[in-house]
Amino acid sequence: MLKLLLEGGRLTTAQMAQVAGIAEAEVVQYLEQLKKDKIFLGWRPVLDLSREAAAEAAVEAIIEVRVTPEREGGFNRLAERISRFDEVHTCMLVSGGYDLLVIVRGKSLQKVAAFVSEKLSTFEGILSTATHFLLRCYKDQGFMLESEESTSSRLNVAP
Repeated sequence: MLKLLLEGGRLTTAQMAQVAGIAEAEVVQYLEQLKKDKIFLGWRPVLDLSREAAAEAAVEAIIEVRVTPEREGGFNRLAERISRFDEVHTCMLVSGGYDLLVIVRGKSLQKVAAFVSEKLSTFEGILSTATHFLLRCYKDQGFMLESEESTSSRLNVAP
């Protein structure tokens, strides 16, 4: 069932039941249990924000955050505090040159920049931040977003 949710998220419960070879009522019951266990947190649409009307709705930025882990809570307590901000869409602990990857949404570049400079970077334990504004998305959650090139009537030329 989890594999169907991950790979066939657009399937109805009837279609999931057919693929899994079980009754639709069992699918519904399984989904309810996943919700109860906080594994299945909800459905989410995939939006092409490159469209003019949608692009005005939000500006996204990826922020690399280096932190000093807390003695008792490690990275968890600080990550949870950061996650509580409405501007924060996603917050993840990652390996590499920084510790947390934070995805922020705001109504403008200035609002996102103000969040980073006035709220995020002032947290005790944050050593540095690096902000990357998203300019264009080509693929989101497994969905290719339409590009001008793919809609043109020009034929592809191969060597």
